[in-house]
Amino acid sequence: MLVANPIYDIVFKYLMEDERIARTILSALLKKEVVAVEMRPHEYANISRDTLSVFRIDFGATVKEEDGTLHLVLIELQKTWVETEALRFRQYLGVQYSSPKNIDPKSKDGAALPMVAVYILGHKVGDIEEPVLYVNHKAYDYDDRIVTKGLPNPFVDSLTHNSIIVQIPRLRGKVNNRLDKVLSIFDQSRVTSETQQMLSIDESAYSNDDDMMHIVHRLVAAAANTEMRFGMNVEDEYYSVIEKRDTDIMLKNRIIAKNNAIIKEQENQLKERDTQLKERDTQLQTSIKMLLRAGLSPETIANQLGVNLQMVKDFLSSDGD
Repeated sequence: MLVANPIYDIVFKYLMEDERIARTILSALLKKEVVAVEMRPHEYANISRDTLSVFRIDFGATVKEEDGTLHLVLIELQKTWVETEALRFRQYLGVQYSSPKNIDPKSKDGAALPMVAVYILGHKVGDIEEPVLYVNHKAYDYDDRIVTKGLPNPFVDSLTHNSIIVQIPRLRGKVNNRLDKVLSIFDQSRVTSETQQMLSIDESAYSNDDDMMHIVHRLVAAAANTEMRFGMNVEDEYYSVIEKRDTDIMLKNRIIAKNNAIIKEQENQLKERDTQLKERDTQLQTSIKMLLRAGLSPETIANQLGVNLQMVKDFLSSDGD
């Protein structure tokens, strides 16, 4: 079965707008049951694109703990096709930290909602081999002992957040747990040979899973949607421009680096030559001084040393000063 590739921003947004699908994906990522999810009104997506695309959606998720308690969690989901600097992600998180909309309505002292940052990356993060990385912060005392008493605490939770990093290129058909199964719809090893806009999915792998079949059917609908196909074409054109730009920048940087290396080598040669000239001048001055003390005339010294007579006279003048 051919389905639309959810790595595309327009398809991903269409996917996550479905409340059931959002709950399925977020539950798998959080490893907790998400009983309700709402795309928050301050959702931000790169509709007017800038230099690098970082697609963002904010969710308010009601999470059910093992003891049955319910609490609201703010989920900042950010997705990118291309490798980008961490500062762009951090800047967006800073905006969310400062937003009054993210204050816990149940808090009496104005504490912020607990937040989880989810990064779905279309590139690898260094040499980290795990497809999904959980970065959970813990509290320690001065002696590096983990502090548990009094935690979780609204004040502490307002100042820190946990992160989930998904490396799409690391998925590669690995299905070992529920999360792997859910994320398998992003597996780019399933891209068709004709176009990267489509994935080839074996729907029988999800036949006994209603939630996954619901995701597959929505991706099938996206593949048949003319507006979706147009949007994917636009993204392909956009990224081809970025790729060409990045290639040009890389080539220019190589030329600049080569020129800088040549300039540095020339500077080093000039410095070495300047040092040699200074040493030569010092040696000449020493020789002139010794010959003068021996009673030789300036003309004789100039002839013996093979230097200009004026140089000897200049030395006599400066030495006399």
